[in-house]
Amino acid sequence: MKHLLATASALAMLIGLATAPASSEEKTAWRLFVSDHAASVVHALDMETGKTIETFDVKAPTSLYRSDSGRSIFAVQGKGDVISVLSSGIAFGDHGDHGDIKVEAPKLLDVAFEGKKPSHFVDHDGDIALFFDGEGKARVTREADILDGKPAIREVVTDAPHHGVAIALGDDVLISEPNTDKPDELPTGIRVVDRAGATVGDIHACPDLHGEASSGNLVAIACAEGLLITSGDGKIELLPYDKALPAGKSTTLVGGRGLQYFLGNYGPSAVVLIDPKSEDAFRLIELPTRRVHFTVDPVRAKFAYVFTEDGQLHRIDVVAGKIDASLKLTEPYSMDGHWSEPRPRIAVAGSRIVVSDPLKSVLHIVDAESFKQGDDIALEGKPFNLVAVGGSGETH
Repeated sequence: MKHLLATASALAMLIGLATAPASSEEKTAWRLFVSDHAASVVHALDMETGKTIETFDVKAPTSLYRSDSGRSIFAVQGKGDVISVLSSGIAFGDHGDHGDIKVEAPKLLDVAFEGKKPSHFVDHDGDIALFFDGEGKARVTREADILDGKPAIREVVTDAPHHGVAIALGDDVLISEPNTDKPDELPTGIRVVDRAGATVGDIHACPDLHGEASSGNLVAIACAEGLLITSGDGKIELLPYDKALPAGKSTTLVGGRGLQYFLGNYGPSAVVLIDPKSEDAFRLIELPTRRVHFTVDPVRAKFAYVFTEDGQLHRIDVVAGKIDASLKLTEPYSMDGHWSEPRPRIAVAGSRIVVSDPLKSVLHIVDAESFKQGDDIALEGKPFNLVAVGGSGETH
């Protein structure tokens, strides 16, 4: 009997050890990926230390985009006819009551998408749509397949090369319709294409189409007369600009995180907050000078940020619909001249707001809670486009 009790006790201990949670600790990791305005490089920085982890060589100066998951960074090289992909090295796992974080070295993947003059990148629920202006084609694939090194590519073709965009929504792809009379001008509408390549329904008119974003389950596409709005249920409806707005239109949109709204440009010296579900859908915010760049805060959902040509960073309270703080960061960056000249860009990396200052070879760091400037990070060359990836989770 004593032997049986001892065996039972030992078995219970083994079961307890097997079912006990593995030891874990909370970890926070944020990385900033920075492209150069003139050089064909992408820098990966550890935002906890401000140090450069790695610098990756690419084919041409690049625009950077992050996937929704943050696991991959897309380097769109319009003058290099290629899109390169980097693994951010940060991945999260959802376990219901908590999330895990896995941190590895960032790396340049052995995956590239070649084509003439790539332009727009759009991620929707892990479906990646890459549009190539010089071909009038979109290549659609899955982020998971890219990270596995085996992307299956589905091509969607339009009638002519043009500055367009595509959005993958499940089996369907929303793709821009070129101006057949003047293909060099902006698209005139959106066509829905199913997995078999057939057009679904009529073309949705959208003159001067330029700019798209997602917020929650809504997708918005900017047009001359308003925004096309869809939730991916097959319905695409026009939200016309409010008649109280001055003459103008949005050509760039970003989607709110945590709160469902869109932030768009509207004329050179204003931005507009857009809530498609509100009776007062458009709220115009006038800026002190011309706008350079803007973004939303993915951590503090109440806030968005706008940088203006006088060197100021402005914090917008999107609930109140007004600028509630401003901070002088750089010398003036005039918006006169070509649109592609080196000018500051904004990214939010956890508790830090980062503003690039390409003419001074520096990144300005602002504490997101106090909205006060912290220590700068020097970075050689002309640091330009910024994307941030990171968060907190448990490591085992």
